[in-house]
Amino acid sequence: MAKLKSTKKYYFSVEGETEQWYLKWLQGEINDSSEATFKVSFDCPIEKNPLKRAKSLVVIRKTDIYHISDYESDEPIHVKEFKDTMDNMKKAKELGKQITYKFGYTNLTFDLWIVLHKADCNGPFAHRRQYLLPINRAFNENFESMDDYKHEANFKRILNKLTLTDVITAVNRAKVIMQRNKDNGYILHEYKGFKYYKENPSLGIWEVIKKILKDCELV
Repeated sequence: MAKLKSTKKYYFSVEGETEQWYLKWLQGEINDSSEATFKVSFDCPIEKNPLKRAKSLVVIRKTDIYHISDYESDEPIHVKEFKDTMDNMKKAKELGKQITYKFGYTNLTFDLWIVLHKADCNGPFAHRRQYLLPINRAFNENFESMDDYKHEANFKRILNKLTLTDVITAVNRAKVIMQRNKDNGYILHEYKGFKYYKENPSLGIWEVIKKILKDCELV
């Protein structure tokens, strides 16, 4: 009789449906894997405000929450939204609930992370709609718009083309991007204890994904 696996729980807050669909897909893939030493449970509601998320959570021990967020552009409105998010992550830590927020940002958008599962994506973009071409190429699709790609049935079809091996590949490609940013001498900005590059591509989401894979002994 196969040994029952215990379950590790991870907490997130995400800003959109595609991020939530991706995490639920990843949860399913890990739980279906015979090689994973643990099952996982992802608590990942759509909640743009990390402080509100932390206030709603009842925890009895030290808990990390990973916020998945985009750095959409250098325009003042987007910079303000990005900094507001970090402000609220900092405030969440000060609630006295033993909650620590960690930042899984993507610059420009979460779509960068999706592309990295199937292809390199090393060039800078000026607008999020420019991810449409690499998405279509990487997944052999012909979406006419980003909204078309993000339609639930279409996005979940994309996910069904992925494997855990692709996730590991995305982690490795993300590491290369971040090392290249460092080698190029880009400034690693820090705000309220959270670090990020203003240059794109750059991203931090790979770190939590790598941790989960490592916890389950998949890497």
